[in-house]
Formats: sequence, C-alpha cells, structure tokens
Amino acid sequence: MSFGDPNNPYGPPPQGQQPGYPPQAPQGQPGYGYPQGAPQQQPPGYGYPQGAPQQPAYPGYPGGNMMPVEMPGLMKTARVLLFILSGFQILFGLIAGIAVGAAQDLSNGVGSGDDTDALAGLGFLAAALLVGLGALSIFLGVKFKNGGNGIRITTIVYASLMILGGILNIVNGANGSATFGGLISLAIAGVILASMVNSAATAWFSRPRY
Repeated sequence: MSFGDPNNPYGPPPQGQQPGYPPQAPQGQPGYGYPQGAPQQQPPGYGYPQGAPQQPAYPGYPGGNMMPVEMPGLMKTARVLLFILSGFQILFGLIAGIAVGAAQDLSNGVGSGDDTDALAGLGFLAAALLVGLGALSIFLGVKFKNGGNGIRITTIVYASLMILGGILNIVNGANGSATFGGLISLAIAGVILASMVNSAATAWFSRPRY
C-alpha cells in the first residue's frame, strides 16, 4: 500500500498526522526547536569571564577582604590609658610649675634669688615638659580613631621612651616614690606598646578611609 512521496509538500500527510499542521517531533527527542548543538540553557556564571567570581566581593562583607570595622579591644584599653596618663601629666606639670614658682618667690624674698634662678629654670622646664607630654598623650588617644600609620609609629616611639624612663626610675628610685612611679609608668607603657605592635593594630591604622 502506497502512502505517497514523503518529500512532496502537496502530497497527503503521513499517517497519524492532521493535515495543515507542521510535522511533530518524535517524543523523547531532546533539543527539538533549537539549532543542533546549541545549549538549551545558560551555563553557570553566564556574563562573567571564565574562572572569575560571579559576584564582586567588597571589603567587610563575606567573601571580600575583611577589614576591621571596630577598634580592637587592646587598642581601646591603650586609648583610655593615654587619656588617664595625660590627666596625671598635666596635673603634675601644673603642680610642679606652681611649686617652683613659689620656691623662687621665697628665695627672692630672702635675697638669694640670683643663686636659685638656674634651678628654677630647670624646674619650669620640667613642668612644661610634663604638660607637653600630657598634650601629646591626648593627641595620640584622639587620633586612634581615624589616624594613619604615622600615629601608630609615633605611639610606639612614645611608649618605648616611657618604658625606658620607667626602668631608670626603678633603678634609681631606691625603693622610694620614684620606684613606685616607675613601676606604674612601665605597666602603662607596656600595655600601650603591646597594643601597637600586633597585626590588629597594623590592619586598623592601614584600613582604607573614604
């Protein structure tokens, strides 16, 4: 039995197919309706170079370069110690300046002021140095929040000098008040120095600022 030429467009349709409709694909044939060999769906990472992350990473977010968003705890402690230290430095500086001035007035009253001028000058210099160190302590403490790596280096030098001074006071204090003051200075300076030489402080002072 003949069914006609299958390539004849005007011939009768194949058996089982309604006239006037396009040929139907056999059931179960994948990819029908797409060009042969073309992918039927977009591969993962479509639109990004091969091997590149599919989503950009930002600092401070999962998958990005983690930058510190809060000051490390040891630095907070060192900052508070700097403010406390500045208060004592300024207070002792003012007291020393007042005491030296009063002693010089007394010396002038008894006619020996010329002999004590040099000592009074040294006393005023020491008092001014204490006040200046107090101002530096406040400046460094304030700059902990948004200062750069220069603040970190300055604080390291400052704490190192404090440690040296504390050791000298302990050695020369003869178990007196100078020894006690040297111990306190050594402890405070040790905490400040430790807060500056760790990786958390390096990351904090090197973080980007916008």
